[in-house]
Amino acid sequence: MKVTFLGATETVTGSNFLVEAAGKKFLVDCGLHQGKYEEELLNEQAFDYDVNSIDFMLLTHAHIDHSGRIPKLYKEGYRKPIYATKATCDLCSIMLPDSGHIQETENEIKNKKRKRNGKKPIDPLYTVEDAENCMELFNPVQYDQIINVDENINVRFNDAGHMLGSSIIEIWVKEDGKEEKVVFSGDIGNNDIPLLSSPTMIDSADYLVMESTYGDRLHLRNDEKASMFLDIVSETIENGGTVVIPSFAVGRTQEILYEIDKIKDIRINDEAFRKEYETLMKTKVYVDSPLATSATEVFEKNMNLFKPEIQEFIKRGDNPLDFPGLTFTKTVEESKALNMSDEPCIIISASGMCDVGRIKHHLKHNIWNPKSTILFVGYQAPGTLGRRIVDGEKKVKILGEEFAVKARIEYIEGYSGHADQEGLLNFVYSFRNKRPKAIFLVHGEPHAQNALKDKIEQNIETKVLIPKYGDKIELNEELTQCKACENPVDKQKQRIEIINRMQELEDEIEDMKHNLKDHINLSSNADIDMDKLNNRVNELRKQIIEIMNEN
Repeated sequence: MKVTFLGATETVTGSNFLVEAAGKKFLVDCGLHQGKYEEELLNEQAFDYDVNSIDFMLLTHAHIDHSGRIPKLYKEGYRKPIYATKATCDLCSIMLPDSGHIQETENEIKNKKRKRNGKKPIDPLYTVEDAENCMELFNPVQYDQIINVDENINVRFNDAGHMLGSSIIEIWVKEDGKEEKVVFSGDIGNNDIPLLSSPTMIDSADYLVMESTYGDRLHLRNDEKASMFLDIVSETIENGGTVVIPSFAVGRTQEILYEIDKIKDIRINDEAFRKEYETLMKTKVYVDSPLATSATEVFEKNMNLFKPEIQEFIKRGDNPLDFPGLTFTKTVEESKALNMSDEPCIIISASGMCDVGRIKHHLKHNIWNPKSTILFVGYQAPGTLGRRIVDGEKKVKILGEEFAVKARIEYIEGYSGHADQEGLLNFVYSFRNKRPKAIFLVHGEPHAQNALKDKIEQNIETKVLIPKYGDKIELNEELTQCKACENPVDKQKQRIEIINRMQELEDEIEDMKHNLKDHINLSSNADIDMDKLNNRVNELRKQIIEIMNEN
């Protein structure tokens, strides 16, 4: 059995693994690369395998960084089965067409620029139609059911507790007279996710491919994050501001709705809490995301996957995804109206990393306002607008316009759908009947992966490897390794570095331009050292010429 790592290597997006076993080739996940410019370049590249040679695919869950290139796979001729849980199939039926719409929209903008420059138009990565058509390949499966996908290959999907329908996949392979088992963790859930069950603990494996997103940190516990959420919201509302929550349309939005509905139970006898709670209950909550609205409907159709106590609430008529004051906005006009009102409110909008969607318009109208709060509740990948805001940038560009960051910026990490370091280690420790001979860490940034690797090796005797893009590893005692392909981005590193340097220069020039404009006043002689400014402009000009000559 061989595994080739073609995504989510030393990064958190683009999950894609090619497995060769028992005479078959199959994929585990096929996700979009998101975040940094160099990451997104990978989406345009041809697949590093013959699409027509793949016999089937296993999909851990519906998040776009795991499923988002399936329509591209279909567009290039893939017509074999895709196995996923029913809830994952339901969510992909709305999420993939939504992604197709984004691809088409962004491509239209690119082609307008190309047309102005006399260039030929290019096709989008895939279309809405490609995304809708690929759904014919999906085969829904149930949790805990062993499926015979081939006479020598059996699989089982286990609840990963990460999002609705998410799975840890066990794969048994009979080959060369023996049977071995490899486990793909997908994204392992945080035990504190209020709606979903805890991740399934697996007791045996020969090899484990495991995520490591939060391998270097611990989350806040549930009671802490609920209190923090209430404090932040009530303080902002009382201050006359708006709470803008950039939220992933699927999973995090529904968890926040549950939190708002159930927050009354945490400190019922606390007078200060009652005052904050009354403020919250008078506040209108808007979910401004068509995808989140559709996803919430999918959640309501799959409530059998919720925790038993949540199902009991529902049986008593208490739907945690619907409560007084909650409004789902659908039209663009309704979305725009939110920013025309001065009424304090909570706006939950996608995307969670602020790179696309309606959230950009809400940031544009609130990020400069010291009364408002931008509340992050999920992981922010490097290179995204959300990450830049969380990291404390004082100025950000949104929809082509620069804004000073004056709003209150908060990040409650405990809402993450990913297990923290303790949760990841507990998952590793659960393999009590047979410990993996080797663990491969994927879906994590290098510092998180190295921290988790050190922790695992301190506590148990097993090999821990951090694969690089294109590494092909034979699952044997020696873990024979070769390079199946190079990362296409590596060949363009010099150009990418030049682009990044030019972006830095562009940002500095933009700052200087705004500074100079601010001092232009025909009725006064504002103080500004024009000689220094002129010298700096000349220095930047020389740097740009040097960069162009290097290329």
